[in-house]
Amino acid sequence: METQGTSAFLNQLGLGSFDLGYLAIGILALTVLVFILIILSIVQIVKAGKLKKRLDKFLLGKEGASLEDDILKIFEDNEFLKNHAEKNRDDIRTIFKRLESVYQKMGLVRYDAFNQMGGQLSYSLVLLDENNNGFIINSVHSTDGCYSYSKEIKSGDNNISLSTEEAEALAIAKGK
Repeated sequence: METQGTSAFLNQLGLGSFDLGYLAIGILALTVLVFILIILSIVQIVKAGKLKKRLDKFLLGKEGASLEDDILKIFEDNEFLKNHAEKNRDDIRTIFKRLESVYQKMGLVRYDAFNQMGGQLSYSLVLLDENNNGFIINSVHSTDGCYSYSKEIKSGDNNISLSTEEAEALAIAKGK
């Protein structure tokens, strides 16, 4: 004999004393949960589709060239720039090394060697490199002619005595 609220089917399952109201609520809850999961799956599928479209557009580019080719070109350009930067550094080092021996400093003093002559036609010219090595050219102009002579400068000094004009031109060249 069956009791009220039970069925033969539930009795066979061993749930004869189980309340059908709870079963209906459980089925309804599972149905709502499945419906929510279906909606979330649809939302994720739509998002994935949009992302795929963006990715395809990004990978294909304007002219259909692949992103991989563009990246390889960028790496090649980067390698080219690295090689040229290293070459430029070496060239700059070479130039700086050569500049040490180039005459970079100059001092010029014009003067009248003899009081009777005007126009300051005589001069002392000093040319020095970075290490204050170089020479002095002194040109003395007189009524008899023009005489020139030179003196060597090493480390900013000379072992031969200098005239006032030569010393002044040397001081100008050394920046004093």
